[in-house]
Amino acid sequence: MIPFFAIYNPRYKYLHQVATFTLLMVMPLIFEGNITNVGAAEWGKIKTLIGPRDSLLVADPAGRIIIAKNEQQKLVPASILKIFTSLGALHYLGSDYRYATEFFVDQNSNLKIKGYGDPLLISEVINAISRLLAGLIGSATVINDIVVDDSYFNRPLTIPGISSSTQPYDAPNGALCVNFNTVFFKRTQSGYASAEAQTPLLPYAENKIKLLKPKGGRIVLSHVEKENTIYAGQLFRYFLTHHGVRLRGAVKPGRVDKSADKLIYRYVSRFSLPQIIAKLLEHSNNFTTNQLLISCGIKKFGQPGNLEKGVAALVNFAADNLQIKDMTIVEGSGISRKNRVSADQMLRVLARFEPHRALMRQQGREYYKTGTLYGINTRAGYIASSNGGSYRYVVMINTPGKSTKPVMRKLLKSLD
Repeated sequence: MIPFFAIYNPRYKYLHQVATFTLLMVMPLIFEGNITNVGAAEWGKIKTLIGPRDSLLVADPAGRIIIAKNEQQKLVPASILKIFTSLGALHYLGSDYRYATEFFVDQNSNLKIKGYGDPLLISEVINAISRLLAGLIGSATVINDIVVDDSYFNRPLTIPGISSSTQPYDAPNGALCVNFNTVFFKRTQSGYASAEAQTPLLPYAENKIKLLKPKGGRIVLSHVEKENTIYAGQLFRYFLTHHGVRLRGAVKPGRVDKSADKLIYRYVSRFSLPQIIAKLLEHSNNFTTNQLLISCGIKKFGQPGNLEKGVAALVNFAADNLQIKDMTIVEGSGISRKNRVSADQMLRVLARFEPHRALMRQQGREYYKTGTLYGINTRAGYIASSNGGSYRYVVMINTPGKSTKPVMRKLLKSLD
């Protein structure tokens, strides 16, 4: 009896049942495409690289399974999970979605900034916004305090797998964050300096650096005492002053009162959702990915955003749209070892994501995403066929000390 494997065809938008052919070691396998003369012995060599804690699944451009091992075993996906989260974001938010940040002035001449989770509020953007705000406020107006409002997301947002280290991959999430909640700096003979021309080293950040006494690199701004949100306000304050806005107060956390405060500017991100996804997949950015996850939760269940809503939204998406009922997801970036996904589930994700494969890294005829944790090495993506279409593949190595590289070398050679 031939087992069946459900796979999604984005062209016709429904699930087809595609036969999973059993590999016979005594006969050569014949398929359409560029693998016509590949025999069972070659597939057997590839499968020997897959141990009991690993999995492999490859489908041809027509969706037929050509090699599989442990494909239903739940394993730690690491960062290939970002493909699934990106797909969920495209579903809930839409390709045209752009993040916003709002700026208000209250009756006490305080400037209020309300964040909505934009993951790409970077220095260049803040500089441009501040230049525009300076024109709207005018040189005659004196601003008292800068009030920063991050209430669109619940606090604190504790992401499983994220620690309290100063490493960029441990940056916390929030509704109003700048530069991925990190500060990039270098050590100098006289002390410390910014390591990037577009970002000043503010005293607020330098004080933390002096306490930690690192040699250089990046530090993370935490949720403790709303450090990350206050830093966002401090960076806006710097650029506003640079562009001539007169400021005499402090940066304080607070709330916008939309019934009383006057909206003076609504910044709409210059980055579309596909552009954000391309950047997060290229740099494997955990912070950006979980910003998208939380935004999906708000779209599905309403504000304020939090991890639980985001996870529930993706679980619902998997069940309703991919017919995946038992994927274990605790966050969206793959940094947590509590995430558990099978290769056949990831293959369904790849089938739906295929129209967006150009957002992934490309090397030769391969579009791919890798995942790495200690003892974990994964890779998933597409290999272009000369006859048109793409082979879809998932390689999940959960055996410490092993890599996806030897598997990929043989796959690329066999699928030539």
